[in-house]
Amino acid sequence: MAKRIEAAEADLIVAATEAARARGAWGLVVPIAGGHACAAEAGSPMNKVVGVGFGGLPEVEVFTDIERRFGGLGVDVQVELCNLADPGIATELTGRGYRLVGFENVLGLALPAAPRRTAVGVEIRRADVDELGAWIDTVVEGFAHPDGVGVPGHEEFPHDIVARAFGDFATAGAIAYLARYDGVVAGGASMRLTAGVAQLTGATTVASFRRRGVQSALLAARLDEAAAAGADIAVVTTAPGSTSQKNVQRSGFQLLYTRAVLVRDADQGVAGMAAGAAEKTHAVSHTAEATTASAPGM
Repeated sequence: MAKRIEAAEADLIVAATEAARARGAWGLVVPIAGGHACAAEAGSPMNKVVGVGFGGLPEVEVFTDIERRFGGLGVDVQVELCNLADPGIATELTGRGYRLVGFENVLGLALPAAPRRTAVGVEIRRADVDELGAWIDTVVEGFAHPDGVGVPGHEEFPHDIVARAFGDFATAGAIAYLARYDGVVAGGASMRLTAGVAQLTGATTVASFRRRGVQSALLAARLDEAAAAGADIAVVTTAPGSTSQKNVQRSGFQLLYTRAVLVRDADQGVAGMAAGAAEKTHAVSHTAEATTASAPGM
């Protein structure tokens, strides 16, 4: 199950990164260990390695190549590693100087789920093409005002970067939803269906409309549509102990596994390559000396 979910996550990030490339951004995608290393553009939340650890251990040169490419772009290598992945990945990463910066929880719910009631006054429907701008503005505003509950996030993103990222998610096939409370836009969310996995993403509520049932209504609408489309599991990723985690657990979601977030700084990658080059030169020098010393005996 973890392998399915991680593959769906990687598929989403790859598709969004390719959408970024289509609009003129970097759009770098490199396969690795059953997952992918992606770099969409400077400062993007898609700049990370996802889905790794379910396709065998890669050669050391694969890690080196990714660190070189990311370093050339000035991007830290951030790996989101499932705790059910091959433990050899974590051993390799920590040995290469990656540092642990945080965790995120992946929760799941078997579909179809029990019917849920929507709070009075809340209306949920898919965003029309001409409403995508309003949807992006809504989810970006929600993310700009976190609930402050649970473990603090390990990263923040500029408004314009988040807005472009959500646009890329929509291009990548994420379905956008808008919530209205008494006719006023009060929240937004999205969902992407991949091989029977319904990824519930980007759910936020405008700060002034929180605690009125908007999140629960967004969740119920997406679960109903996911089940109708044939998905057998819905998944959501949350910060540990956050209000979002508590909300989905009250709705029947269970914690499936945790991802550790490990980072290797871009400047560390450059230094590491320089050190590696020096070691290689030293080794070549010793090899040349050995060859010269053995020549007379030939």
